[in-house]
Amino acid sequence: MRTIDDFTRPLEYVSPMDGLLGSIFRDWVEKEVIPYRRQFDEDYREHHLIHPPFKKLLGEYGLQRMIFPEDLGGWGMGRSHYMCTAAFRMFEEIARADTGMALAFGALFWPFLFIALEPHENRRLLEEFAPMFCQTTEPVFAALCMTEPQGGSDIENIEIVRGSTIRTTAVLDGDEWVINGHKLWPSNTGGLARLMAVVCTTNPGSDDPRDIAVIYVTSDTPGVTQGPPYEKAGMAADMNSDVWFENVRVPSWYRACGPGDDAKYFGEIMSTGNMGIIAWISGAMMNIYERLTEFVNRKKYRGLPLKENDAVAGILADFAANIEAIRIVGYQCARMCDRHDLYGPLWDPGLVAKMRAQRYLAMDRFIEVTGRVMNLMECFGTDREWDVEKHWRDLKILQLVEGSKQLCQIETARWFYECQTL
Repeated sequence: MRTIDDFTRPLEYVSPMDGLLGSIFRDWVEKEVIPYRRQFDEDYREHHLIHPPFKKLLGEYGLQRMIFPEDLGGWGMGRSHYMCTAAFRMFEEIARADTGMALAFGALFWPFLFIALEPHENRRLLEEFAPMFCQTTEPVFAALCMTEPQGGSDIENIEIVRGSTIRTTAVLDGDEWVINGHKLWPSNTGGLARLMAVVCTTNPGSDDPRDIAVIYVTSDTPGVTQGPPYEKAGMAADMNSDVWFENVRVPSWYRACGPGDDAKYFGEIMSTGNMGIIAWISGAMMNIYERLTEFVNRKKYRGLPLKENDAVAGILADFAANIEAIRIVGYQCARMCDRHDLYGPLWDPGLVAKMRAQRYLAMDRFIEVTGRVMNLMECFGTDREWDVEKHWRDLKILQLVEGSKQLCQIETARWFYECQTL
C-alpha cells in the first residue's frame, strides 16, 4: 500500500541528519500531536493540550537549542551547511500533524537568524540568551515583532517602503535603548514569548534603511505587555496577540547587527520563512493524502471503491501530482538557501524573490486542489473527524503570513522585471 513516503524526496539534497530527524519527528507527531489535534482549536488561550508536546519536543528533546553554537549548549545548526534542508524535513513532519504548531516552532528561531548565522554572528548576544534556551527542559519561545496597526506587513517591503512606516521607536539614552510602540500578530506571543526581537525605527518617518533597528527585549522587562491570545479560524498552536512597549529600557548592545545591517539581514527571515511555508504546505498535503486515501477506499460507488471511478481518479491524480511538484520545488528552495556559494546569500533580493514566488504558487495550488478534494468528500470534507477542513482553515491563515500573496507578487515582479516603483 502506498504511503506518504512514496512521494519524492530529492535524495541529493537531504541533510546527513535527515533520517534521524525524520524518525524522531514522525514518532513525536504520531504519539504526541495527532491524537489530540482536533481539540487544539478550543485550547488557543491556555495551551493545556498544546504545551505538553512542545515541552517534549523543545525542552526534553532539546530542539530549542539547535541554532545555538555547540560550545554554548546548542546543536550548532546556525553554522550548518544543511540548516535549511534539515529544517524543511522537520517542518514537513510537524505540519503533517498541525501547521500552527509548525509555524510556532519555526518562528521560535526567526529572532536568532540575525545573530546566529555567519558572517554576522553576534557572539555576545548568543552568550546572553543561550542559557535561557539551553539550560532548561521547559519549552521556551521567542517572537519576532514586526507587524504594526497602521502599516500591517509594509515593514517587510524594505526595498520600497524602507522602514518609513515603522512607528515603534528606539531612542538611545546613554547606554540604553528606550523603546515605545505597539505590535500586532507576532507568533509565540499572548504571554508565551520569553524573548522578543523588536523591529524599530531610530528616526520616525525616515526612509533610510540604516534607521531600521532590530533590538532584543525579554518579556519580563518593565513596560512590556503581551495581550490575550487572538481567537482565529485555526492555527491555535500558533499563539498571537498585541504587544505594547512603554518606555522599555534595554542595553545598547541588545541591537542585533547595527545600522544598515539590521535591514540587510532582514532578508534572511524572508527567504527562510517563505521556504518554510512551502514545507508546511507539503506536510499538510501529505496528511490530507492519507485521509483522502482512506476515504476513497472506504466509500463505495456502484459496488467499487470510490477511487475506481474515472472522474474521481482525475481529482486524486491532480492532488498527488501537486504534492510531488510542491515537495520537489520545496527541497530545491531549501537547498538554494543552504548553497550560498551557488545562489547567493540568504539576504539577497533575488533569492528572496524566488522563495516568495514558489511559496505563493504552492499556496495557490494547495487552496485549489484541496477545495476540489473537499468537494469530492461532500459533507465529510467539512467534518472535523476527517481533519481535511482543519488543514484547509490553517493554511488559509498561513497564506497571510510574511506579507501574504500580494507582497509575494510585488517582490517577484520587482526582481524579475526590475520594477522601480513597486
